[in-house]
Amino acid sequence: MLKSLSILIISLTTLALTTSCSSTSQKIEALKPEPDDAVPLTYTNTPSYINLPVSIKLKDIENQTNTLLNGLIYEDNNIEDDNIEIKVWKQAPITIVNDHGKEGEKIKTVLPLKIWAKYRIGTKTMGVDLYKTQEFNLNGVVTLLSSVNLNNWRLSSKTTLKSLDWVESPTMTVFGKNMPVTYLINPAVSLFKSKIEKSIDTAIEDSMDFKPNVMEALSKICTPLEMSETYKSWLRIVPIEAYSTNAKLKNDSFLLNMGMKCNMETSIGKKPESKFEANKIILKAVDKIPEQISANIAAVSTYQEASKLMTTNFVGQEFGSGSKKVKVQNVAIWHKEGKLVIALDLLGSVNGTIYLTGIPQYNDTTKEIYFDKLDYVLDTKSKLMRTANWLAQGIILRKIEESCRYSIKQNLDEAKQSMMTYLKNYSPMPGVFINGKMEDIQFQKIELTNQAMIAFIKVNGNINVAIDGLK
Repeated sequence: MLKSLSILIISLTTLALTTSCSSTSQKIEALKPEPDDAVPLTYTNTPSYINLPVSIKLKDIENQTNTLLNGLIYEDNNIEDDNIEIKVWKQAPITIVNDHGKEGEKIKTVLPLKIWAKYRIGTKTMGVDLYKTQEFNLNGVVTLLSSVNLNNWRLSSKTTLKSLDWVESPTMTVFGKNMPVTYLINPAVSLFKSKIEKSIDTAIEDSMDFKPNVMEALSKICTPLEMSETYKSWLRIVPIEAYSTNAKLKNDSFLLNMGMKCNMETSIGKKPESKFEANKIILKAVDKIPEQISANIAAVSTYQEASKLMTTNFVGQEFGSGSKKVKVQNVAIWHKEGKLVIALDLLGSVNGTIYLTGIPQYNDTTKEIYFDKLDYVLDTKSKLMRTANWLAQGIILRKIEESCRYSIKQNLDEAKQSMMTYLKNYSPMPGVFINGKMEDIQFQKIELTNQAMIAFIKVNGNINVAIDGLK
């Protein structure tokens, strides 16, 4: 009887010790929620405005006008209609400057001319020609003033001949000798005055077609920019409309304030195609161009990076009470069904991996990503209820939740720095310079992909794309 009692006590003691050892270190094998796919995304902003101040130097207009007007610039070989033949040559390079007159700033064009004219004097009586012709050689400088307006991507001018100063007295050929004449000069000038004015207007308008330059600049600006090679994030500008104020002449340049209404898109993955279509951009006249712009930036945080940051949060921490405690050795994160799965490798009273799910949120004050509605995955919770109910309790889950957060301040700073690279005198092509500034940052939302969390932020500021000169 005593022997049987001893065996029973030993058996109970052994069972108690076994149970005690088991409760000290239990093994949990919960089912792993496998990651699913979340395709790379594209996010479109609300419309933004980009300033496009166009600066065209008068020297550029002068150079192109000299190219267009060269040598013989006017010729009238029909003497029958008005008894005169005229040929006008550009004798020296044209100069174009700003004229600060009483009527405001206008273009002043100085055109050195050489004129040959054949003048017919006489009548025709009874079929007999009683005409006498005389040739004139005129050498002088014409001064013209032009007012300029914007019309369909071109700066059109209205030119008026203001004066004609002769370098030497006009002459006519009489018996093989050049004889001074002045009495016929005014009628001769009036004959070609309108022709010269029209020639100058045509040359200025042709030389001031800035649409090819602006379109080429916009094409470069609208080519997607790679913001991060590591995370394959891209910024794409999609034009909607173009605007322009009227052109103003200031000092030695024409200033034309243009603007572009556009969408700024960020995307993750392969390089997106450009959506720039030059033939669909219409230039609209406005009085003022908005200066403020809003841009979206994608702050990319890979799950691998987030896992490392969260793992450091758990270092040195124990969760539980009394003799029942666990430490988190490692954290892994991935995407599943619109939520994030957080895998915690435990060591202590419970060994193994438990799985939690939650929805990532953003704390604007601390610049941290945290997880709302954090809870155990169903299978994990079921296993804990049977083997380690104390770990399944809400109070411990809330303590774990406090460590399931990490700062993205560095990501935001890096994203902003990437944008600033393109706002400090960045030149996508010769003669085009991009400058700007960025102000406050406002968090918008978080999207999940199969590789990363993307925190979208709104940045206010302004962008100027200066287009300098004509080719």
